[in-house]
Amino acid sequence: MAEKKKLRIGLVGTGLMGRTHANGYNRIHNFFPDLEYEPELVAVCSRNEEKVKAFADQWNFASYETDWRKLIARDDIDAIDVCTPNDSHAEISIAAAEAGKMVLCEKPLSRTIAEGQKMVDAAEKAGVQTTVWYNYRRIPAVTLAKNIIDSGKLGKIFHYRGNFLQDWTINADLPQGGEGLWRMDSDAAGSGVTGDLLAHCIDSAMWLNGGITDVSAVTETFVKERMHQLTGKVEPVKIDDACLFHCHFENGSLGLFEATRYARGHKALKTFEINGEHASIRWDLHDLNRLEFFDHSDESQVRGWRSIHVTDGDHPYIDKWWIPGCGIGWEHSFVHQVADFLKSLEDGTPCSPTFKEALQTQKVCEAIISSANEKRWVDTGVDGKFV
Repeated sequence: MAEKKKLRIGLVGTGLMGRTHANGYNRIHNFFPDLEYEPELVAVCSRNEEKVKAFADQWNFASYETDWRKLIARDDIDAIDVCTPNDSHAEISIAAAEAGKMVLCEKPLSRTIAEGQKMVDAAEKAGVQTTVWYNYRRIPAVTLAKNIIDSGKLGKIFHYRGNFLQDWTINADLPQGGEGLWRMDSDAAGSGVTGDLLAHCIDSAMWLNGGITDVSAVTETFVKERMHQLTGKVEPVKIDDACLFHCHFENGSLGLFEATRYARGHKALKTFEINGEHASIRWDLHDLNRLEFFDHSDESQVRGWRSIHVTDGDHPYIDKWWIPGCGIGWEHSFVHQVADFLKSLEDGTPCSPTFKEALQTQKVCEAIISSANEKRWVDTGVDGKFV
């Protein structure tokens, strides 16, 4: 076998997403052996030396740093993977691009359009490869949905519905801010469920169904004040706990979306349904290896929703894993994104979504917040060429 080309990785952040990305890098060698490139886990970075050292040992990183600036300055690293809270995405990504490093950034791209645009500009000026970890695109059933839509089987699209429901903040005594709860702090997160949960729904929707042109939204913060872990003071809560919005797509279809952290009984219910002229499809994260499909052209006696078990060798990505009928999990979507990024280096093509593409999702998120605050329809400014 020819010697592999190395993509030398420097990972910033050792939380949940740092673990998912590290797992993705570690599994490429076993399951995607035909790629020309393979990851080399050179260094991981986090401020807590004890934790980052343990992370490096657990996930097979050769070394560690406690200052991301030192990580970026190293000449033995090709790509910086940003797995930090949202408020540092721009600073770290821009510095990495200016140092000539490729950048893989956790979602959302940024807290604001202005931050995101600076990231796009820095990457384009440096000419470096970028991607944003909207991992749900890489779940085989979701990729299959994309292939079915692109084939024209659904015909003209009329409706898109998406939601993402959780319940982990239903506790008035839960503090905001600090490690583990930075998503509750608007300064760190930018927004609440809009940037956290709806960003995933929006990316999926525009990837599957095209650009969102305008939105009308409502948000709610159910607990108005919480103690802030960093200051020890009770402070106003500025993130959105729940958001509903409807919208128009460029193709003329209507969209309806909901995200909340106040849906008791739901830990991570992400679903979508798309209704077309000839057929419909729907998907549920809780049964992620299945795609449901309704084809109106079936004979009337047998017409109905069919359940496609997306585990066969001719389904997207599945030939890399087990035998037909044996499912894979959520974590595999990150392995697939690593594989796609490595393949993009091999082919000299972008790995979607790039920073420029992910900025379109940020435009929709910002339009949602503006619409809710101003109680009116808001144009998104999305460029359909990049979704």
